[in-house]
Amino acid sequence: MSDPAAATTVAQALSSAATLGVERLDAQLLLLHALGRAGDERAWLLAHDTDLLPEDVAARYRDLLARRLAGEPVAYLVGEKEFHGLLLQVDPRVLVPRPDTETLVDWAIERLTGLREVRVMDLGTGSGAIALALQNVRPDLQIHAVDASVDALAVARANGERLGLPVRFAHGDWLEGAGSGYCLIVSNPPYVREDDPHLPALQHEPISALASGADGLADIRRIVDAAPQHLAEGGWLLLEHGHDQAAEVRALLSARGFDQVQSRRDLAGIERCSGGHWRSVK
Repeated sequence: MSDPAAATTVAQALSSAATLGVERLDAQLLLLHALGRAGDERAWLLAHDTDLLPEDVAARYRDLLARRLAGEPVAYLVGEKEFHGLLLQVDPRVLVPRPDTETLVDWAIERLTGLREVRVMDLGTGSGAIALALQNVRPDLQIHAVDASVDALAVARANGERLGLPVRFAHGDWLEGAGSGYCLIVSNPPYVREDDPHLPALQHEPISALASGADGLADIRRIVDAAPQHLAEGGWLLLEHGHDQAAEVRALLSARGFDQVQSRRDLAGIERCSGGHWRSVK
């Protein structure tokens, strides 16, 4: 097996990574990071495939590959992740934003069409991905974002400041202590069963942002139960959930009194999000 530390050219380094079993895109992003180049410069690697790698770059690359093979997400290794057109800084204090969550953002934008300067709440904001994506598309919105993790809020606030997006971040346990009159409450809460066999593969990410009770729905139940007290008349609650939880989440929403209960599918055709409309007078 070849050793990426001994690779002398860009092409040889990428070939060595492939031999080790690292996916090509991951290997390219890690090599660009080791070279101090941006992640969108993959074309540079092709144009410079015969360039010799300095010894320190090869050493950094070897370390990055070893950490990737140990399961560490590429986003943590390079310190950033693209989400809904924004480049967010991420680290082990927050969950890595997933492309599937863009389905939730797009649905929220649709629900807000025609409404101006309304209040929106993002629960469990993590890196700030959802709140910042909404603020970027709709600068007129008053967006509040909360998280129970002080460490996560530090990441989110830094992203907001760097991107120049005026989301108001605050420490909070879901909706406890939150105000009222929100036109939209949106959340990507923890929804993995605490005994899910896939959790060990996610060991590098914060467990508090992943697991939620025996059936994975503990936090979603709390949010569904509390949301009506904080929604404006005619407001919407939109939630991301697991690939097999849509029917259960719709049932929770309907039982709480939400109407127009429905789900949205992601690009893979999976029911990824569910939500409902709140009217106090039925």
